[in-house]
Amino acid sequence: MQEALAVAVAECNFLAREGLLRVLGEADGIDVTGVYHDADEARAGVRERTPDVLLTAIRMPPTRSDEGLTLAAELGESAPGLAVVVLSRFVERGYTTRLFASGNMRRAYINKNRLSDPGYLPDVIRKAAAGVPTLDTLVVRQIVDAAAPGDADAFAGLSTTEATILAALADGASNAAIARQLDLTVRAVERHVNSIFRKLELEDSGDVNRRVLAAITFTRREMSI
Repeated sequence: MQEALAVAVAECNFLAREGLLRVLGEADGIDVTGVYHDADEARAGVRERTPDVLLTAIRMPPTRSDEGLTLAAELGESAPGLAVVVLSRFVERGYTTRLFASGNMRRAYINKNRLSDPGYLPDVIRKAAAGVPTLDTLVVRQIVDAAAPGDADAFAGLSTTEATILAALADGASNAAIARQLDLTVRAVERHVNSIFRKLELEDSGDVNRRVLAAITFTRREMSI
């Protein structure tokens, strides 16, 4: 039997916290190993208990500004194997940029409004722990601008293999996983991925991981057709 995922929860709002604990308590394969009321408690608790996943709000004491994102960035350095799922009612493109800036795919950014579906959060947690990133569709709809006039031409320029690989990227698949799926070498997949980035004009920068940008671009196109 697969060992349960150890999940820590950082949420300052009592009602929100109790709701999260109820959902996670009813989910198979998830054990809540720590509950924290602010970023400092979460920082110390994660260091002591080393969970598999941290589920955190963005705005917590002491400043109620961006503690969850700051914590995610810190943990990317000190505990790169730890998955971080960020919950927010505040949708800003800059939040997504910061969360995925390091290129760590064990990340998810979801809107609290989606938590009415009890199966959604546990699924996102499992994906993040497996290295499959999640951008909630409610978030994507709000943070991505309307498709630019040249987008259709850019997608039309993709080969059949590149289009298939882009869809896999949007699902969070690694190059190695894509190679196995398509019976290609990892090196060949890397060449295709770089070609996709070039054709979609996804510039390499230290601010945003291009795989995440590719996923957003693909999702935007899927929502527009």
